[in-house]
Amino acid sequence: PEQHRQVVSAALRRPPRHGRGPLLLYVLDVLELPDPVLAQLPGLLGPDVPAAGLLVVGNKVDLLPADAPGHLGRLRRRLEAACAQAGLRGAPLVDIRLVSAKTGFGLEGLVSRLQRSWKCAGDVYLLGATNSGKSTLFNTLLRSDYCKSRAPGAVDRATVSSWPGTTLNLLKFPIINPTCDRIFRRQERLKEEATKTEDELSNEEKKYLNQLKKQGYLVGEVGRTFRRQSSSPVVDFDPDMLSYSVDEDPRHSPKKPEKREEFTYNEVKDARWCFDTPGIVKENCVLNLLTEKEIKLVLPTHAIIPRTFILKPGMVLFLAALGRVEYLQGEKPAWFSVVASNLLPVHISTLSNADAIYKKHAGQELLKVPMGGEERMKEFPPLVPQDITLKGIGTTEAVADIKLSSAGWVAVTAHAEEKLLLRAYTPKGTALVVREPPLLPYISTIRGARIAGTAAYRTKRPPSLVENLKTTERR
Repeated sequence: PEQHRQVVSAALRRPPRHGRGPLLLYVLDVLELPDPVLAQLPGLLGPDVPAAGLLVVGNKVDLLPADAPGHLGRLRRRLEAACAQAGLRGAPLVDIRLVSAKTGFGLEGLVSRLQRSWKCAGDVYLLGATNSGKSTLFNTLLRSDYCKSRAPGAVDRATVSSWPGTTLNLLKFPIINPTCDRIFRRQERLKEEATKTEDELSNEEKKYLNQLKKQGYLVGEVGRTFRRQSSSPVVDFDPDMLSYSVDEDPRHSPKKPEKREEFTYNEVKDARWCFDTPGIVKENCVLNLLTEKEIKLVLPTHAIIPRTFILKPGMVLFLAALGRVEYLQGEKPAWFSVVASNLLPVHISTLSNADAIYKKHAGQELLKVPMGGEERMKEFPPLVPQDITLKGIGTTEAVADIKLSSAGWVAVTAHAEEKLLLRAYTPKGTALVVREPPLLPYISTIRGARIAGTAAYRTKRPPSLVENLKTTERR
């Protein structure tokens, strides 16, 4: 973690170019609120970093279902509160945006905001914790109107990996100058695209859109207004290929290697650049204890389908072998909604059987993560408890989220004024957070029917929403 901070800090302390400090584009994983790195940002910058502005981007909103109308507005207010708590309020904070770097939701709006408020005044640095989606955002901006049209062929795309610290060098692309003409042409393209329906898209576009819908609840398309002008076509032929007689086969010349795009000095001498920086490693994070294979199961890559269970006192909920929530005392049953990767198993048991189940199945298929049997569990830290007292709000609104480090969280919904005593466990050395108010307070209301004879409800996937496309009414 310290090395990553030094690399990022050194990059930010470069002397200002063009007479102005950089804009900092801080990418935050909304699932990770409260974000542990956000509070470190003022210290990372220090008094000698001449940042001209800060724009906070809440990423991965595509993974969260809409628990009730206006859920994006509530998420944005939570981000505003987190920024204020971290001391990031006032003039330097340009804006807060909600996006999905993966599905493209909110990206056209982000580009428009950057071009309106920042224009081409100075360099831009992408900052964020590991696995926040920062490199995915860099790659998406590289293919958007924010980047010079010739740049995608000349710039290496950022490495995207679940393994922390994979962006080791400062990758960059040149920012396009948003002249009045370019902004007008861009707005015309966006207006035209907003009048289209899904039926008017090409087969290739429909196929791509359907893929994104399967992966996220919120989907958008990132297009390009400005494309490189191609020179007049030149017929490329080999005279030797044409000089053969009727009884000879043509000889195929070896294919020439494709020439890599390169910028000229004049194209970049006054350029403003968008830099991708190494992800800052989160401390006290469960991901630091896992193998790459295990991380791929824990980090959600598709829309999360919430799983709700109704538990009585004396019952226990396991989230893989990475966390556990015990319902110790209360008068009535309560609802526990799990928001975590769909690949992580949830197991319900009684309090009397909980220790035996963990001892027998941790490292095995039933609890899945960690994986590797007894040998793996010998080196894995033990689960440590924390007692939690909550008072219910009502049967339709969760009172709090119990966030089990970065493995996911359990939203607790209880009867009004009902007092609950819970005990939650996470691996030793990782952070357990009680998030009040919860991120998705009405999450228990989007469950399916109760499965007879069990504590579980049927899961159902809420529908996807496509941005910047005209909806068609179906009868």
